[in-house]
Amino acid sequence: MKGFGIVLKYELKEYFTNKVFMGLTVALVVLGAAALFLPRFVDMSGFTGVQVAGGDKESSEKEVREGERPLFLYVDEPGVVQPEVLQEMFPEVDWKEAGDADALRASVEAQDAEAGFVVTGPTQYEYYVFNKAMTDHNTSVFEQAMKLFYRMQYSRTKGWDLGEITAMYDVPITVTEQILNKDSGSNYWYCYVLVIIVFMLIVYYGQMIAVSVTSEKSNRAIEVLVTSTSPNSLLFGKVIAGAIGGVFQMGVILAAILLSYQVNRQQWGGMLDMFLHVPAEVLVSFAFFGLGGYLFYAFLFGAMGALVSKTEDISKSVSGLLVVVMGVYFFSLLQLMNIDGPVIRILSFLPISSYSTMFARVAMGSVAVWEIVVSFLILAASIAGTGILGAKLYRMGTLRYGNPIKIGAALKDLRKND
Repeated sequence: MKGFGIVLKYELKEYFTNKVFMGLTVALVVLGAAALFLPRFVDMSGFTGVQVAGGDKESSEKEVREGERPLFLYVDEPGVVQPEVLQEMFPEVDWKEAGDADALRASVEAQDAEAGFVVTGPTQYEYYVFNKAMTDHNTSVFEQAMKLFYRMQYSRTKGWDLGEITAMYDVPITVTEQILNKDSGSNYWYCYVLVIIVFMLIVYYGQMIAVSVTSEKSNRAIEVLVTSTSPNSLLFGKVIAGAIGGVFQMGVILAAILLSYQVNRQQWGGMLDMFLHVPAEVLVSFAFFGLGGYLFYAFLFGAMGALVSKTEDISKSVSGLLVVVMGVYFFSLLQLMNIDGPVIRILSFLPISSYSTMFARVAMGSVAVWEIVVSFLILAASIAGTGILGAKLYRMGTLRYGNPIKIGAALKDLRKND
């Protein structure tokens, strides 16, 4: 492949000297790392549940107690409400008894109180609130309090010991889980994120390659290039350079985020483990299959770019390919809920989808070593075949101008030439 090294070197230089490319990489690395270092410098204990290093827990709790707390009112017509129970079930709220329902309603309307409850019977109450938020769960909590009031009243009239009855019904059960293979529930979310990452890598850099090829055709630079090197060298150089550039950018960002989280995992209380605590074997399989899937589609995107002469026609040329990529992406995400099912097993061997489904199976399901090896060999063979096909389409389309060439017509021409 004459001139491959020259093309590769030139394309890599274009990536790594591009201020936007490098600036975006540095910006995302800094932002990602800074966000994960926040708990070391800012008290995020209310969110993470972990006190910031060197923080005074007692003073922090005192500030919360002395701060303004929401006021809830109640009216107890049947005389069943136990204020201490309400305070226990609503620990962040101050409770006060109102004179009657009208006074409670007026206080809520004036927003002197955030909410109010008028208990009209042992099993009935009215809830008053000025603006009800989507996260308002006050009625569900108060309903549990009402049930407890009813049980307390009923037990008193019958002479029963409610504590004994509650202890019998709410006996604590101890369970010790012995997971012999994979915990799919814990591994689901980072698999979800990794599938999204490799999808973005394919779509973003694949279209960049297509635009690069079409731009050279639109400004006639391709006519000079094909006289000094072969079309195969041009396509392979662009695709490999795009792969290196994409893997570099995504790898640096992902490594910075994962490393920053590992350094600050204790400060986060492990709450981001579901996204960022990724086992080494999953990262390795993600690297191999993700890169393989990227190369597989990158050759096709390059070939699609060669079939058009104007950059404005790229969207038409790559639309069919994007439909395939997006269809596989959404279907793969849906199948993560059934990781050992027959559908995802089949998808993990198909080159159009194994780039996401196989490493998901490695992370969440039961997969034999031979399955991983066979799937990767199929993907590698498909990359080679796609590279050869893409190079032929690229060679055929580079010096053809005018209307976009349809993929069906291009394949027919290739068969005739063969």
